[in-house]
Amino acid sequence: MPELTVVVPAYNESEGLREFHKRVSAVLDGMPDLDSAVLYIDDGSRDDTYAIMCELRASDPRVATLRLARNFGKELALTAGLDHIASGAAVVIDADLQDPPELIPTFVQHWREGYDVIYGTRASRAGETGFKKMTASGFYRVMEKLSSTPIPRDTGDFRLLSRRALDALGQVRERQRFMKGLFTWVGYKQLSVV
Repeated sequence: MPELTVVVPAYNESEGLREFHKRVSAVLDGMPDLDSAVLYIDDGSRDDTYAIMCELRASDPRVATLRLARNFGKELALTAGLDHIASGAAVVIDADLQDPPELIPTFVQHWREGYDVIYGTRASRAGETGFKKMTASGFYRVMEKLSSTPIPRDTGDFRLLSRRALDALGQVRERQRFMKGLFTWVGYKQLSVV
């Protein structure tokens, strides 16, 4: 069983999936001391995302795929993927390359130092419109006011979760899920990487 599984939920990501896998593969190849795998979850895509996932699985023994019957949304696709991790830690990352897979070794280093949740925080929101930046800022401010669980600003789902963080998360079976909140809610030793 892998020590680390990269969990990648995807919906209609056929155009960038090969480039994403190329970059993730290079990162994993650069960590030969760590047994690793990549689990792609197709969240009911309407393009050929799943066919490309199968192509990647056929050419790379580290790749596994999971196909959902329809589009359930990212939160449930992510939950389905994390539920399939039987051992080791997991890195959650989107297939659209909005987060750099090249940070995974830094996450792994901090995991080996004893952190249970290591998350990527954006230093800037380059390439986004002013409206998108404003709504993102507003979202985090509203969440801070409404939630008793602090949610780090400018932090998406890109993170590493230790085995015990995954086990704690696996005990939460709510149907309406907000993963950014749940990742923080599980507690344990957490660290931001900018």
